[in-house]
Amino acid sequence: MSHVAPKFERLLETYRREDGRWWSGVELERATGGVVTRSYVTNLRKGRIENPGMDKLWALARAMGFPNALVRGGAIRRGRGAAGRPEGLAGRVGRLFDAIEDPKTEETYTSSGIVRMSLGDLTEEDVEGLRSGSVSDPPLSHLLALATAFGVEPSYLLDRGEVPLDRELVEALRDEAVREAAIEISRLPVRERRLVLGIVRQFGDPGEAPSA
Repeated sequence: MSHVAPKFERLLETYRREDGRWWSGVELERATGGVVTRSYVTNLRKGRIENPGMDKLWALARAMGFPNALVRGGAIRRGRGAAGRPEGLAGRVGRLFDAIEDPKTEETYTSSGIVRMSLGDLTEEDVEGLRSGSVSDPPLSHLLALATAFGVEPSYLLDRGEVPLDRELVEALRDEAVREAAIEISRLPVRERRLVLGIVRQFGDPGEAPSA
């Protein structure tokens, strides 16, 4: 049997549908817009596919809700964690800690390890609050810092009912200066954020004459 098959089974077990059921091949075909067909799902489960295509893996990640960090070089990384985690932000944060391993130790991350990787943007209290669900509406800066530490797209941590981060914004956040600016701006009061936004828009307004 292909080494991919048991890993895919683990993903099906861990990242179930919202009603708790496993994804069927038909449902995954619909959820991926036909990128992953029902027959492709069957072949994955039966071990007939050794190297899934990256387009198929990204489509599965988006449909099933597992982080893109589990996909590396056209293969599915080992994932851990039990099904039945709570939905919402705490559930997604918990899945990151369950499934993503530190490449240096090959062990899943601890809260203190993520704090160190955040370089001061997160405290252990912040991380534990996100994991337990006691912090349900964290600052954007905390979500950005957590996503960066785990190496996943920030959009993974957003509630499905909220406005998702689009591709342009995700790409912009890959730039270190943009991330730092976003984090600093998110710490400002709402009025000051709007003032900063107005200033930034002036720089990009072709109708605005440059000052002498």
